[in-house]
Amino acid sequence: MKRLLWSIPLSLLLGQDPTQEKQPAPAREQPLSGQLDFGYRVLSGVGGDFQTYRSVVNLGEGPKLFGLDAAWVDPSGRLFDRMDLRMNSWGGDPYNTARLDIGRSHAWRFTADYRNIQYFNFLPSFADPTIERGVLLNQRALDSYRRATDLELTLLPDRRIVPYVAYSRNSSRGRGVTTFVLDANEYPVPHMLRDHSDNVRGGVRLEWPRWQLHLEGGGITYHIDQQVYTGPDRNFGNILRPILGQSLFLDRGNQSLDIRGSSRFARGSFRWTPAGWADLAGQFQFSQPDNRTRYEQNNSGNFVNFALLRFYTAELISAEARARQPHSSASLGVELRPLRRVRIVENWLTDRLHDAGFALLTDRLFAGERTLDARTLAAAEKLVLNYNQQELAILVEAARGLTLRAGHRFVWGDAATPSPLIVLPGPLPKPELRRHVALAGGSFLAGRRLRINADLEASPGDRSYFRTSLHQYQRGKVRARYQIHQSLLFTANFSVLNNQNPTPGIAYDFLSRQNSTGLQWTPGGGKWLNLLAEYTRFTLRSDLTYRDPATLRSELSAYRDNGHAGTGLLEVGLPGRGVVLPRITLGGSLVASTGTRPARYYQPTGRLVIPFGRYGQWYGEWRWYALTQPLYLYEGFRNHQFVTGLRLTM
Repeated sequence: MKRLLWSIPLSLLLGQDPTQEKQPAPAREQPLSGQLDFGYRVLSGVGGDFQTYRSVVNLGEGPKLFGLDAAWVDPSGRLFDRMDLRMNSWGGDPYNTARLDIGRSHAWRFTADYRNIQYFNFLPSFADPTIERGVLLNQRALDSYRRATDLELTLLPDRRIVPYVAYSRNSSRGRGVTTFVLDANEYPVPHMLRDHSDNVRGGVRLEWPRWQLHLEGGGITYHIDQQVYTGPDRNFGNILRPILGQSLFLDRGNQSLDIRGSSRFARGSFRWTPAGWADLAGQFQFSQPDNRTRYEQNNSGNFVNFALLRFYTAELISAEARARQPHSSASLGVELRPLRRVRIVENWLTDRLHDAGFALLTDRLFAGERTLDARTLAAAEKLVLNYNQQELAILVEAARGLTLRAGHRFVWGDAATPSPLIVLPGPLPKPELRRHVALAGGSFLAGRRLRINADLEASPGDRSYFRTSLHQYQRGKVRARYQIHQSLLFTANFSVLNNQNPTPGIAYDFLSRQNSTGLQWTPGGGKWLNLLAEYTRFTLRSDLTYRDPATLRSELSAYRDNGHAGTGLLEVGLPGRGVVLPRITLGGSLVASTGTRPARYYQPTGRLVIPFGRYGQWYGEWRWYALTQPLYLYEGFRNHQFVTGLRLTM
């Protein structure tokens, strides 16, 4: 009997069918996966103007974390079952980001986003009225950073009812150069600025197969603080010639601007599919900011007041203001498909704000120890701005792969603004906006090889708010993509904007045109060779008549920019052994422009990548940055950069 039991297969004793093959156990997902990219950057030293280099490139040397993309998966985890972490450009570069995404399926999800932007602008030739005297000082310079953090917790992310709460903080801090403006002269001085805002919001998303509803509410508080101050030396400003026989100068000057405010807001959006041939979508938002402003100024030196035709030695200004701005906006969109090859799309948008404020200003002028003039001004101003837009488009599938689009857009609005600071002779027209726009376009698709898209719009012009707004214009875009071969792709793009405002006293003429072509060749799937080439030709022309505030004469501002831009990269696989297959990349990019401000910018590059094992790569890279400007030779720079790093795959 024992021999008989031993001769019976174990599968029969367990109640299994011996004719079925044994199924392999499912592969378990690797808990940790991702990619890590880190290294070291070396700079050769910047030749030329270092301030221009920082304004254009601003990359530093030292150890760098170029990228991290990691995922941790643990389906049996009690607290969370997945965590994703992404980081880019850490180690002193001007823009770095981080994102954490963690949660448990069907229960909760938490995301945290962080962004840091370092902004530096100190081009010597920009905003420098003293450049003809050989003084290279950007009087609108800025060296600052801005940080933004967004936190959001979502409950039941895969359910029909999804509540969430969120918090965002946006802050900035920096210093720079600005001008202390006093009647006939402007004095470049240092200034400091900082601001921050805190936004708390919460809401719920209702998601059903045929309709979705999103409701949200919250509040925001903000604070803006700016300080302007003078150095220890006497400042003669931008005008050195005597005014009415006396030299103007600034001995001491301080300005402080403090703005504090808050706002509550509510918004909602929906999408509804009442039938298989119709979709509706809309949104509404309302907010009401309320802010309080305080301004203080004191300065001493030698100044002139043209209204009194007197010189004064000191000034004290104190101002307080408060403003409230109810702001509402709404939009509605409808898409109808009455026939199989016909779509009708209607969109409507409105945006309305009403800004009401009150200000009280006290200004005192002193000549020595005697009060020369003292004024207290009170003003109540309002700004009303209404903007509306309606657009109708019809899309017809005229043939297989060919879709045509035609439509019309109507934009209208009006505004009530405070009186202008410079009162011109004659009645002022009421600010109004009216524009009819004809729309056209289409797309053509021939199999998987050829795709062409075109969008055109034109307006005969009517009324606009601003001198440089779209008025009488034509705009068009054409994009083409042709897969010549499985390994050869050709692209072409064309865009143009022609805008004119022939109103007397404006005579605005603007033209922007850009043509580009591209080629990508990857024979054999790119195993041994990759080629990428792009070329762009651009043209910009602007002519605008403006009124000189000092003389009230009409002057012409003309600007021209015509140039070429190109990029080329060739990647070649080198002979190797096993998984060690080195690759080398050569190429770079350039921009060459002529016109009002001609410039040449070159950025060649070379890169060598050597894999080791299945999960690692070593790479070395060289880049050269060079900028030259024939009219501003002192603003050029050149710089070599070398990077070595490791890329590890987990």
